[in-house]
Amino acid sequence: MIRRFALTMIAGVLFTALAFAADVSGTWTGTLTFGDNQFPLTYTLKQDGSKLTGTVSGPGGDLPLADGKIEGDKLSFSLTVDMGGTPARFVSEGVLKGEEIAITTKGPNMPDNSYTLKRAK
Repeated sequence: MIRRFALTMIAGVLFTALAFAADVSGTWTGTLTFGDNQFPLTYTLKQDGSKLTGTVSGPGGDLPLADGKIEGDKLSFSLTVDMGGTPARFVSEGVLKGEEIAITTKGPNMPDNSYTLKRAK
């Protein structure tokens, strides 16, 4: 009886935590540094359960995010950039920390690049 009550309470706490998990939907801004160059980026994200969609706006225009997902405080997505007629796929993984997302992006022929996005007010 006590065990069943304890399990019910734990399940309730977990479901409550999931119900109040942070939603990343909204606008996020940051700066990607590549060598001596800095690129301001604006992400517009939409979360629907574990699915993540949106766009990133930068010097090259707007690009749609693909393969987006979010699990707990971890998120990931990819985007494809036209590099002189050749498509290049970049994969990003991030961790939500309150009003910030710590992002690491990996792409072809470049070192991993880490930067921070902040929720736009």
